[in-house]
Amino acid sequence: MYLKRITDIILSVFLLIILSPLIIFLILLVKISSKGPVFYQWNVIGKDGIPFVGYKFRTMDENSDATKKDLQSLNEMTGPVFKITKDPRITKVGRYLRKYSLDELPQLLSVVKGDMSLVGPRPPLQIEYAEFEEWQKYKVSIKPGMTCLWQVSGRNNISVFDDWVRLDIHYIENQSFLLDIKIIIKTALLIFKGNGK
Repeated sequence: MYLKRITDIILSVFLLIILSPLIIFLILLVKISSKGPVFYQWNVIGKDGIPFVGYKFRTMDENSDATKKDLQSLNEMTGPVFKITKDPRITKVGRYLRKYSLDELPQLLSVVKGDMSLVGPRPPLQIEYAEFEEWQKYKVSIKPGMTCLWQVSGRNNISVFDDWVRLDIHYIENQSFLLDIKIIIKTALLIFKGNGK
């Protein structure tokens, strides 16, 4: 865990520095392309069920949370999570940001801060966590990550939340420095291919 934390800090700071021109460009792009704030306030659950606020680049209309309930019938996931492949709330710029996972870049600050790790189960929204079954809460027994086993195991083809949680549990029970490196490499390859949605 000590080695993991040191790696998190070194890699995230390095990425923030070398990607700073891109981050500044994306800030301007999001700002001028649609109404609303540049960053989306991400109210999620961290290690041991402790809530924290992270940030992503906003990829949806500014009233996306308010209109979410109107789209519940289109939800493609089972369980407490919500996902639509062609979500009508996503902006034109937002679709591009999601395709290459660029909307996730502000989470590097959460890694530096210590709320997140580069690799670990994706943090659930606070409203999602409230609906978790008891066994599913094991997902938050370690620090959440920017990428995880689920994301490199065909996330777009996994529609059953229980299967997602089982992948997280597999990671938790088999985590190692080598496994983290493998997941980071696979994530980088997927990003370059533009497999995000």
